[in-house]
Amino acid sequence: MAYVSKLIDIQKLTHDVKQYKVEKPKGYSFTPGQATEVAINKPEWKKEKRPFTFTSLPEDDYLQFVIKSYADHDGVTNQLDRLVVGDELILDDSWGAINYKGKGVFIAGGAGVTPFIAIIKSLKEKGELSGNQLFFANKTKQDVILESYFRETLGKDFVSILEKESASGHENGLIDEAFLKEHVQDYSQHFYVCGPGPMVKAISETLEQLGASPGAITFEK
Repeated sequence: MAYVSKLIDIQKLTHDVKQYKVEKPKGYSFTPGQATEVAINKPEWKKEKRPFTFTSLPEDDYLQFVIKSYADHDGVTNQLDRLVVGDELILDDSWGAINYKGKGVFIAGGAGVTPFIAIIKSLKEKGELSGNQLFFANKTKQDVILESYFRETLGKDFVSILEKESASGHENGLIDEAFLKEHVQDYSQHFYVCGPGPMVKAISETLEQLGASPGAITFEK
């Protein structure tokens, strides 16, 4: 089913990431971590659907997305970046494999953090956030989406790591075997991995080598 929703608020989060708030269709539902296909309601873009994750909570009276735009080619995200309040999006029903199955470690690369935003918000609302960790990998500190929110909400359970620069409060490097050995004490817990395909594959394989059960590693297939 397709729904047409009007943009009601747009906020700039980083140099290339915006938060879009849209009207919520009557009866629309999703689970934290899920996504939907989104298109822009303009003649030349209506058929160009792309998957984006909800960053609002199911009980909110609006839908929200955090979307990174890629200005190097004239694609959907570049067009989204040009939209203004009052423009419309076309949404499908919700779908997705990433949902919370129990306490564990969230591992994200770049815009791959978006499924975890709603899950973390939801756990905070329920008072169940304690003991969950977020490892967030980016190229530079200006790429870190919602850094202050994660620091405030997760405290020491939030670890930011930067590949291309050294900065105070951030580790430097990649989420590799050495990083995981340093930061993970328990491999019997759940792991949630989202980011670029090669990163997800490498981290999932490393987690298994370190003792994590394949069934306890959740990622979008």
